[in-house]
Amino acid sequence: MMNDPYARSAEFIDIMIAEAWDAFGPALADALKGTEAVPGTIVDLGAGSGRGVRAMCAALPGDSPILAVEPSPALRAVLLARVHEDARLRRRVTVAPGDALSIPLPERVRAVTAMNMIGHLSPDERYELWARVAPRLAPGGRVIINLAPPTTPAHVPPALMANLTVGDLTYEGWASAEPSGDHRVTWHMTYRTLRQGQPLSEVTVDYVWWVLDEIELARELAEHGLTPYPVGRPELNLYAASLVGEDAKIQGLI
Repeated sequence: MMNDPYARSAEFIDIMIAEAWDAFGPALADALKGTEAVPGTIVDLGAGSGRGVRAMCAALPGDSPILAVEPSPALRAVLLARVHEDARLRRRVTVAPGDALSIPLPERVRAVTAMNMIGHLSPDERYELWARVAPRLAPGGRVIINLAPPTTPAHVPPALMANLTVGDLTYEGWASAEPSGDHRVTWHMTYRTLRQGQPLSEVTVDYVWWVLDEIELARELAEHGLTPYPVGRPELNLYAASLVGEDAKIQGLI
């Protein structure tokens, strides 16, 4: 995770994920239900531009702390600006450089979220992450993760993922993917800026993404005493996980 796959594309990321967070925000709030009285810090791994942080603060009002971890300097700049401009976030949110495996974790964690980021970790790195998180998770706490498609190595044909206009300019985001190993794909991203349909600039980015399905996620988490269950609409592929023995009680609250 030393290389920054977002160094060239960060200027487009936040505006192009805005619509997706219209669905992810309420689902994340549902996944956090029942943790209001759980002690500890919320840790947002791969916090990106901060849309998840904002959704968490809205779902859990009060002053409980949030540690927002983002390795990309470019995305972290957007994250820090978003936190700073909102007094409620500024009181609660600490923005930290680092990644999921290097950042020092609080001794007691209320929830760990990994939204749209787990594919940056190999299977060995995920094992290390779960081993770090599970012992610190407070009783009643959650691990919340989404599995972005494809969940198995597969060809993804080019598709327009975002098209929006700001002022006089239109921004397009295109994505395609090809299998590049037993458990990974390589994404090919193209970001175009146009004026009245005429191209002004184009940025292309390729990055490796480790795929993961529900069965493998459950197996990995079970090795660390965690039980996952789906949350929200099926197409979101969103899961919350709790310590074994608490899953039935928690699922009854959601």
